[in-house]
Amino acid sequence: MARKRLFSIAMLVALLTGMLGLQASVVTGKNDGDPLVLEFGTMVGVTTPFRGAANAIRGVPGAGADWVLGSAKGELTTSGHLEIKVGGLVLLNGNNPQANFQAIVSCLTSANLPINVATGPFPATIGLATNGGGNATIEIDLATLPHPCIAPIVFVTNGAGTAWFAVTGG
Repeated sequence: MARKRLFSIAMLVALLTGMLGLQASVVTGKNDGDPLVLEFGTMVGVTTPFRGAANAIRGVPGAGADWVLGSAKGELTTSGHLEIKVGGLVLLNGNNPQANFQAIVSCLTSANLPINVATGPFPATIGLATNGGGNATIEIDLATLPHPCIAPIVFVTNGAGTAWFAVTGG
């Protein structure tokens, strides 16, 4: 009886281990099975406490005015493939005056120091959010992403990458 029970427990453990392994293998990037470092379905716009250089996050200062956004989603893989889609990323008055946004991925190193990797500028729609302003999509491979990338944060910035408008972690 004890041998049957031990065998049943061993089979259950093997089955659960196999199922968990299968589930873990599903958490991959969309493109080539590359494991995800970060997947997000929201971002938060810069607000008064984080505006300017005084309260920069990982060395990236917030914009000089408050920004809001309607939607955001994205993912980052271990190989550095980055996808971001923002909708309605605009100033508090509802307008986006920026023709380009940029993305910055910030990773911590083993020495707990941030390494920021920036994309080039990518097009954003100008105008009021109610008319489609503040929409942008980026898909790029970041060749210089540190490995491992610990505690990644993704920023959407102005076209020069000098001030963030939205950040993950919201």
